[in-house]
Amino acid sequence: MKTIFLHGLGQTADDWRAVIQQASLSDIDCPELFSLPEGDMSYSEILKKLEKRYEKETETFCICGLSLGGLLALDYTIRHRNKVDSLVLIGAQYKVPTRMIDFQNFIFRCMPKKAFDNMGMSKKDTIQLSHSMRTLDFSAGLKDIMCPVIIICGEKDTVNLKASKRLAKLLPQAELHIVPGAGHEINKEAPEAIAAIL
Repeated sequence: MKTIFLHGLGQTADDWRAVIQQASLSDIDCPELFSLPEGDMSYSEILKKLEKRYEKETETFCICGLSLGGLLALDYTIRHRNKVDSLVLIGAQYKVPTRMIDFQNFIFRCMPKKAFDNMGMSKKDTIQLSHSMRTLDFSAGLKDIMCPVIIICGEKDTVNLKASKRLAKLLPQAELHIVPGAGHEINKEAPEAIAAIL
């Protein structure tokens, strides 16, 4: 079965490399999310391109997403539940906290353009994408998720730990894993933990 890895904001597909190597998966796809949109950089454009990318898949697949990738994985599963066999959400929200996004954007605006060189997109695009996620709320669609779900969160990821615990309660088929000592970017900090769970 194919496993699709969706990276977070400020990451690239390469940030999944250690997880993929340690998990010994044979059929994987790891798109560069920020190279997908052809027009404006926005959440809806990235989702649209993902839908197009997998529209011809005839076999069900697993989606594993971290942060922004987790939002996309959740949204995609709600929209195309017949295509998703299982779902892995890492440090993900199901209802984006507007204040957190606004604070994050304030920080982005204060950062020099050079700081965005390794993020896979420009400062302007990062701010634009982040702003486009302000009102995302998948609460109403959670009931449509029928596949097995694994929720993973770092013990030190205080921003997302509460949401991960709530999400595990809202999805009765979900299994929650809290990774000791890890922060938000578990795919970089503790790839072996994700590989073991997968």
